[in-house]
Amino acid sequence: MSSLRNSTLSALPSDVHVPGYDRSDVRVGIVHIGVGAFHRAHEALFVDRLLAAEPQWGICGVGVRVEDAATRDALVPQDGLYTLTTVNPAGAEEIRVVGSLVQYLHAPDGPEIVLEQLADPAVRIVSLTITEGGYGVDDATGEFVPVDDATRADMAGAAVPTSVFGFIADALQRRKDRGVPPFTVLSCDNVQHNGRIARTALLAVAQARNPGIAGWIADLVAFPNSMVDRITPGTTEDVRRAVEDDHGIVDRWPVRAESYLQWVLEDNFPTGRPDWESAGVQLVTDVEPYELMKLRLLNASHQVMGYPALLAGLTWVDEASRDPQIVELMQRWMREARTTLSPVPGVDLDAYCATLIERFGSKAVRDTLARQVVGSSDRLPKFVVPVLASRVGSEPNPYGVFVLAAWSVWLADSIAGAGITDSRKDQMFAAATREEAGEAAALLDVEVIFGAVGKDPQLRDAYWSTRTLIRAHGVRDALTTVLTSAV
Repeated sequence: MSSLRNSTLSALPSDVHVPGYDRSDVRVGIVHIGVGAFHRAHEALFVDRLLAAEPQWGICGVGVRVEDAATRDALVPQDGLYTLTTVNPAGAEEIRVVGSLVQYLHAPDGPEIVLEQLADPAVRIVSLTITEGGYGVDDATGEFVPVDDATRADMAGAAVPTSVFGFIADALQRRKDRGVPPFTVLSCDNVQHNGRIARTALLAVAQARNPGIAGWIADLVAFPNSMVDRITPGTTEDVRRAVEDDHGIVDRWPVRAESYLQWVLEDNFPTGRPDWESAGVQLVTDVEPYELMKLRLLNASHQVMGYPALLAGLTWVDEASRDPQIVELMQRWMREARTTLSPVPGVDLDAYCATLIERFGSKAVRDTLARQVVGSSDRLPKFVVPVLASRVGSEPNPYGVFVLAAWSVWLADSIAGAGITDSRKDQMFAAATREEAGEAAALLDVEVIFGAVGKDPQLRDAYWSTRTLIRAHGVRDALTTVLTSAV
């Protein structure tokens, strides 16, 4: 049995791919904030592929939350190494050790160290995976509205930053003061126009902390948009045990993901970037067609399947993706969502949609429906509501309506909101509870989620009728009715 660290790489089994470069030669050129499973299965892997030729692009991971101590405690004793197991739809596995994370800093342990790392001239990219809800930009208005205490404290003038954008703003201030060019800010979250959204958030925080730096950021900092795609469940004890039992490796923080991998990236890096093309990244001038394709087909489909499947007593994404009713609902949703998309260069949308059902149905990935519906109030406005908005003033999309109605019933059935993982869970649970008491379409009145779409009379009527149907007859019979009657 081998504990994972630099000194044990040569002793690992031959079926485990290890870094093909000397990690002692790697220097930090990227700081990544939010080192979760997805980053480690995606960006960190792309960087790992090119470090033999470009060792100046190593990654320093940063966690700004107190809870990120768990990542520190897992990765630091392993010299930043971890195993990545990928599984294709047929169940074939491949395992490798990823070595691109050469440093990890926990900001609460030493904020000054983090600021100096961000201010280092060698750092030319700061990337982010801070979840859809981490940006604080209102989907309805496009305005920045801080939703967490750390950001509010930083905007109120805290001497030492504690939020993501507080750290970035202060680090850019140091770079400006020292005559160091700014780094590029690269969002890798599932948010439409994620570069633009990151820019809005950073400028708001910078303006509050020091108006002088905000103009410099607006003029000089690049915020490329990106579309990232790889289904990556969170690390579980079963994943840890599998790596240990199957390969003899003790890994505190392994990652398991599907074999599919895509990154479409706007080529906007004024101070330089890795040769990402050589690692398989698609560099383009306009990410939006790819971005909308993924958000409205893949990400939205997770929401579309999630609430009806949970109400039907299902647990796993793969079992929902083999359930005839749920599959039909997803296929109907995709058909409707595609009408809101522009042509996507180089992509056959028929094949893409078919591939999504196949990917979702992989038993080997073992993703849970519960994970897919975390942060619903942040995800639905970005993935589902824009498709519903395309029909405002006309007959609503019945499949999107069904999803919202199922969400409300699921919310109401959560015991006092205890089963909800969502930054707005109290607000959502309260609205669903009012609906249980007979207040029609109370959920659609939550403006931060639905905006003007929630005021559409035809949508409200369809939503309330569908919710009533689910509550009266159960999700299975209600879904049969919708699939039978909808054209």
